[in-house]
Amino acid sequence: MFPLRRNRRLRANEAIRALVRETIITPNDFLVPLFVVEGKGVKEEIASMPNYFRFSLDLLEQEVKSLWSLGLKSVLLFVKVPDNLKDNAGKEALNPNGLMQRAIKTVKNACPDMLVMTDVALDPYSAYGHDGIIENGKILNDETAEFLAEMSISHAQAGANFVAPSDMMDGRILTIREALEDEGFTDTGIMSYSAKYASAFYGPFRDALDSAPVDLINIPKDKKTYQMDFANRHEALRETEMDIDEGADIVMVKPGMAYLDILREIKNEFDVPVAVYQVSGEYAMIKAAAEKGWLNHDQIMMESTIAFKRAGADIIASYFAKDIVKFLS
Repeated sequence: MFPLRRNRRLRANEAIRALVRETIITPNDFLVPLFVVEGKGVKEEIASMPNYFRFSLDLLEQEVKSLWSLGLKSVLLFVKVPDNLKDNAGKEALNPNGLMQRAIKTVKNACPDMLVMTDVALDPYSAYGHDGIIENGKILNDETAEFLAEMSISHAQAGANFVAPSDMMDGRILTIREALEDEGFTDTGIMSYSAKYASAFYGPFRDALDSAPVDLINIPKDKKTYQMDFANRHEALRETEMDIDEGADIVMVKPGMAYLDILREIKNEFDVPVAVYQVSGEYAMIKAAAEKGWLNHDQIMMESTIAFKRAGADIIASYFAKDIVKFLS
């Protein structure tokens, strides 16, 4: 009914724009990824992820307390395992005094109410950089799933609130859920990487953990036999439905920015919390463009984050979490 209805009245100034804003970001939206290394007094900047760091356990404690003071209440732990502890079977992952197990305890001791989620996959422990056990040039699905269940129990014993299988083996959610139930960990949740694509956006993350697939004969050169083809949409719904049926409490889409359509479809289709991972390559691109002066860092950081929430994300795993919370305040 022009001119009686003028939409620009609701955009006239920041006060009215804020009053009618549809999508709001708060610290409660974020899951903070943390990289952990052996040593003492270690805070190493990751070259391909400017202003993001690997922490030794003593400085991890300080970082967790800092996050809590900002209102960030959930972390996702990853460990960089020394090369001499890596093998094909990933046996170091089950060490009750391993780096992941000690990291869980460190976070819980420093901040008992912090929600701790843990990465469950073999690639940090694999001599070959893969998420599964390799035999005759193939990734073994069922044997890997059984091992991931043992890893999940080890994390639960150390105090993890949620385990987060990031491997994309078939049936691993049911295998993990049944193992947790059998061991009495009925309250330990599962956040499944349900729609994890074989993406080129993961490069800086693999630098951070030294977990890229190695280039050897009879070793798969990439992860495309288990991570999803980025050309597929319906497959993501099938994968997610299966994970929910098998016992996943939260499902995840990874990566984020190039997969907003998948995020929205999963949110529309399923009545469970949906997470999205703004992965290392997305973070690195924004940082690099901002350093060049090509983009405004804070504006792009906020616009991309709002896009995840607008597309349906209940939880956002992001390396920008601290920067965003500081910006909002």
